Amino acid sequence: MTAAPIADLTGRVALVTGAAKRTGRGLALALARAGADVVVHYGNSKQDVETAVAEIAALGRRGFAIQADLGCPGDAERLIQTTLEQARRLDILVNNVGNYPLGDPLGLSADAFRDTLETNLTAPYALIRAARPALAASGIGHVINLGYAGVEHLVANTRAMAYQISKAGLLVLTRSLAQALGPDGIRVNMVSPGHIDNSVDLPADIQTHVPLGRPARIDDIAGALLFLLSPAGGYITGANIEVAGGYRLSLSDEIGP
Repeated sequence: MTAAPIADLTGRVALVTGAAKRTGRGLALALARAGADVVVHYGNSKQDVETAVAEIAALGRRGFAIQADLGCPGDAERLIQTTLEQARRLDILVNNVGNYPLGDPLGLSADAFRDTLETNLTAPYALIRAARPALAASGIGHVINLGYAGVEHLVANTRAMAYQISKAGLLVLTRSLAQALGPDGIRVNMVSPGHIDNSVDLPADIQTHVPLGRPARIDDIAGALLFLLSPAGGYITGANIEVAGGYRLSLSDEIGP
């Protein structure tokens, strides 16, 4: 039996970027189980987004599939505009999208490096900026950005340099906008997973790197998200919650971003 959600989001609308599959999809479904209608943003995963919207509908909530290329200037603003046209309001924005190119730090072209920053950092800024009036009108406006475990204690990772730079910037953005938007009644927080059981680079010896001995599950990440959206989390803003089982508590651990 699935436990009752810790937040009641009935009547609210959430937008989750990159929600057609993997982590974003899991978060979108968790929000729907808590009562929210969910805008499922996707880039190219047309078949996956149709399945995600059907799953949301099966939970008795409205699901909206909206395509946007968040690496393309102007698409973030269009995504917010289309969300408001279709869903009529916006209460929760989850910036989940995170391009994750791996390889030699100079192996990326300048365009690929720029695209990572555009998608992972510039697009969340543009989305928040465009969504500000709707989030303020909501009365419980909340932005939750997805980071990564260890983002507050930077140790250079040459395998995922562009990703690391973008997410470190996203933490600064989170805390800056928490201060700037607080007077509007908008909270801005970050949830930072460690290794997730669907990670593309999950190490075989996960118990060596994670004190709790296993990777995170989607339910672990969704639990932190819903806590922030619950009455218990209602006075929290500018925070970064690591959902990592103790991963990266030691700076000597070099596996992962």
